This record gives sequence, structure tokens and C-alpha cells, in this order.
Amino acid sequence: MRDFRKLSIWSKGHALTLKIYTLTKSFLKEEIFGLVSQMRRAAYSIPPNIAEGCGRNSVPDFKRFLTISSGSASELEYQLYLSKDLNYISEPIFKELQQEIIEIKKMIFSYSNKI
Repeated sequence: MRDFRKLSIWSKGHALTLKIYTLTKSFLKEEIFGLVSQMRRAAYSIPPNIAEGCGRNSVPDFKRFLTISSGSASELEYQLYLSKDLNYISEPIFKELQQEIIEIKKMIFSYSNKI
């Protein structure tokens, strides 16, 4: 059993989730059950899946949860594109968060290949 709190991918995923929650507070009220909900769900799916995978007893199980986490990161990346195109976020904020997501996905892929 691994301690998820010691994994930098979990820490980065958690930090990203906090940023997404803060960012989406400024979205239009009409998006609260739409885009806001979806973005938050995708963001907070990343670290818990890493944590759950750490609690599994087999490498294939852990890798499966890492794959789910990576999929959630990709979903969030699209939602950021949509948010930018709808003018809910600026280009600089989009680029910053996109880079964080890309880094997290690379880290997940790399870690998955090492275990």
C-alpha cells in the first residue's frame, strides 16, 4: 500500500482542484449546474482516483485508477477550452491551467510506466 500524500502527482492534482474551485466561483450563476459542476467534478476526480489506486493491492488496479485520473484531467482540459471560448476565463489563465493539466497527465503516464 502506497501513501498517496507522498506522491507529487496527487499534490499537484489537489492544488489544481483548489484552483478550479476558486476560478469557477466567478462563473455565471446559470452555469452552476452545467459547466461549473462538470469542471469541479472532473478536477476533484483526479486526486481521489490517485489516492484510491494507492490503496489497491495490485499494480494493475493502481494503473487503472491512474488511467481514470488521466481521463478526468483530459476532460477538465476540454472544459477549460470551452470556458475560454465562452469568455469565462482569460487566455493567460487558460494557458496556465492547461500547462498544469498537461504536466499532471505526463506525470501520471510516467509514474504508471514505472510501477
